[in-house]
Amino acid sequence: MKIKSFNVIPNLPDSLKALEELSTNMWFTWNWDAIMMFVGIDEELWHRSHRNPKWILGTLAPERLDALSRDANFLGKLAEIKNKFEGYIAYKDTWFAKNREEQDKDMHVAYFSMEYGIGEGLPIYSGGLGMLSGDHLKSSSDLGMPVVGVGLLYRKGYVQQVLNRDNWQVERYPENDWYNMPVQIVKDGSGRPLRVEVDLAGETVHVGVWQVPVGRTSLYLLDTNLPENSPAARTITEQLYGGDRENRIRQEIVLGIGGARALEAMGVNPTVFHVNEGHSAFLLFERIRQLMKNRGMSYAEAREVVWASSAFTTHTPVMAGNEYFDFDLIKKYLEKYSRELGLTFPDFLEIGKEEHSSMGFCMTVVAMRLCAFLNGVSLLHRDVSRDMWHKLWPELPRYEIPIEGITNGVHTCSWISHEHHQLYNRALAGGQNNLPDSCDWPKVMDIDDREFWDTHMTRKVKLVKLVRERLKRQHARLGADRTILNEAEKVLNPEYLTIGFARRFATYKRATLFMRDLERLLELVTDEKMPVQFVFAGKAHQADTHGKEYIKAVAKLSMDKRFKNRIIFVEDYNMNVARYMVQGVDVWLNNPIRPLEASGTSGMKAVINGVMNLSVLDGWWEEGYSPDVGWAIGGTEAYNSDEERDYVEAESIYNLIKKVVAPLYYDRGADGLPHGWIKMMKTCVQKLVPHFNTNRMLREYYEKFYAKAHRSSRKFADNSRVAELARWRKKLEENWPRVKAVTDQFKPEMEVHAGARIPVSAVVWLGELKPEDVDVQLYVGTSGGEALFKEGRSVSMAHDARMGDAYVYKGEIPCYKSGRHDFSVRVMGRHPDAVNTLMPLFIKWSEE
Repeated sequence: MKIKSFNVIPNLPDSLKALEELSTNMWFTWNWDAIMMFVGIDEELWHRSHRNPKWILGTLAPERLDALSRDANFLGKLAEIKNKFEGYIAYKDTWFAKNREEQDKDMHVAYFSMEYGIGEGLPIYSGGLGMLSGDHLKSSSDLGMPVVGVGLLYRKGYVQQVLNRDNWQVERYPENDWYNMPVQIVKDGSGRPLRVEVDLAGETVHVGVWQVPVGRTSLYLLDTNLPENSPAARTITEQLYGGDRENRIRQEIVLGIGGARALEAMGVNPTVFHVNEGHSAFLLFERIRQLMKNRGMSYAEAREVVWASSAFTTHTPVMAGNEYFDFDLIKKYLEKYSRELGLTFPDFLEIGKEEHSSMGFCMTVVAMRLCAFLNGVSLLHRDVSRDMWHKLWPELPRYEIPIEGITNGVHTCSWISHEHHQLYNRALAGGQNNLPDSCDWPKVMDIDDREFWDTHMTRKVKLVKLVRERLKRQHARLGADRTILNEAEKVLNPEYLTIGFARRFATYKRATLFMRDLERLLELVTDEKMPVQFVFAGKAHQADTHGKEYIKAVAKLSMDKRFKNRIIFVEDYNMNVARYMVQGVDVWLNNPIRPLEASGTSGMKAVINGVMNLSVLDGWWEEGYSPDVGWAIGGTEAYNSDEERDYVEAESIYNLIKKVVAPLYYDRGADGLPHGWIKMMKTCVQKLVPHFNTNRMLREYYEKFYAKAHRSSRKFADNSRVAELARWRKKLEENWPRVKAVTDQFKPEMEVHAGARIPVSAVVWLGELKPEDVDVQLYVGTSGGEALFKEGRSVSMAHDARMGDAYVYKGEIPCYKSGRHDFSVRVMGRHPDAVNTLMPLFIKWSEE
């Protein structure tokens, strides 16, 4: 049977035409006026649609549309929001326009990520990576920074969670109806849906492209669920992180290679490419192939361009968290492709292999070898990543490993409550779409305590209402009787100290740590003078049995009569539940195993709303913590065992809540207000919100990565310049085994007075290299007797003379500080067009 399809679109009256664009640009997700306008159209549909206004417009009865088209008040509001949106899109005086260098005016960044959390009505996210990616695009729009996103369009959206009678997580995967969601098909010049092709083990797979406007920027999503594809190929983009390892590599080839081809087919020509986690690293190979094809470059030349204009962000602090593929899978899907790059397959494999490792082809290693700009997502994660990947730069001291720390942030307007937004606008002169940059944050301390507390309590009451509604719905689904349904309406008390915990239930996040001593916990929740209550929410990965056990344990405890109404597990965690929680609890609990939380962002969302963190000093909290903005669980010391760590940190939680947190919360003045608590809330907002946001994060990416990568990209528009750099690198590769440095005779353990300068000379053999090809450095620091320096600084030595087939270099060690010092001489590659000289292989330390 032949089935044919057609698409029906809403038939809006002329006076309502503006709703079409407003419903499909994700700008509405961080603009309260637009949200309330859509809620006002039909509040029930707003919730049923998971906050998807495009679906609402397609579902409304003609009578309702007709009524709206004649409603003067509604039309006035629509006109006001339309003008506000158009003003935002047309605004030219953005941060980027005012602060960029003239040479960066044509910078264009392509940001690749496996998932994006932009709004509930576009369910193509799973967890923190997606939330960060969505906030990245929103802030790039607010700042006017030219960024486009590239991802995958998943037929089955964000997993829905239900708990069965045994409190076990069961997953549901609703299918997305893209024709009623805020996406639109990208068409080619002839008006047909755009198609690009990728080869997957001999099968030509066609890839469609959809566009999602996100304010001033765009997100492009790739789709293989097309009639012209085989049934197997159509399932590639069926589910985020779904399927087996073979489907995963197929997804990542579509994302990386297909994504780069889609940009080229659309005429989008980025000057900078940003690989957000290793999933999309295949795009780096495709960029090389395109440069070889379009500009006639050799592989070596194209690699120079790609390396100098690409950035990579790693998010995992453990080796197991990196993406590995068996060599057989790589051979099946990429052996033929490697020949298009002019590489033998063994040479291709080497790019993704770790030395002396059989773990497989590592996407993180690929990205680190093909991107000049690398970063972890907090300062602690930077240090962890440098330790983890030191093996790629064994010649460098750890602190010189070229992995920066750019701490994550959150998009303030997406996570602040409407009530807090209004409060900050009134008191701090914050612009509607310019939080957090427009606020005079020190003035938060001057806000009236009553007004600040009432704002918080408004959100707390709304959280309690949401929890009761969802719990009642959960019980009804399980067939509970009227008594239990009535009890659901009584859980939580908005006057009690409320602690929230909501995130993915991965085992390292230790959701059950607070349950370690149930007697201590019971003492907290039943304290008559200072009662404490807990709200939990979160999902486990569908294959994570241990995470599901944690959920079961928390949910089961919530049903224990001793803890009833004081510990609640909220089913089906999503962006909406997350907002209510970070806006409505008093304290945000976070207790991962340090240092396994690379950054963490949920706590940042909480502080925007004056919610303080009670957290392990991991990720961003090690940077953000001070005693006047929150509390630290444990310390930074190492433990002798997992058992000791869990005991110490659980005790820290109980003791802090009982002796510090609860007494401060319940210490009320004559007016009934907790003035000490409110002062701490304000300090938390004042100190943390201006820094821990994606506007600051994007500015850091521009200053540290994007601007430099863009300038390299423009510089290498000249093929001859690229060819010269590639020749230089080839010359280094050929001669580096012959490079050798020997320092002059130096009296061991010699003593000098502070302020003296010690002359040092070195003899350096360079093979056929010339002095201008290298930088000979005098390196001074401390090694602690180890093979590499723990800390130090370098200064270039001067070429002094030729000595046979070697060169003599001279320098001085300035002796500023007393104590023991170590020094050495090293030779590094140097070229005026090289982005940095900290490249693997081209570092040689003195042998004597």
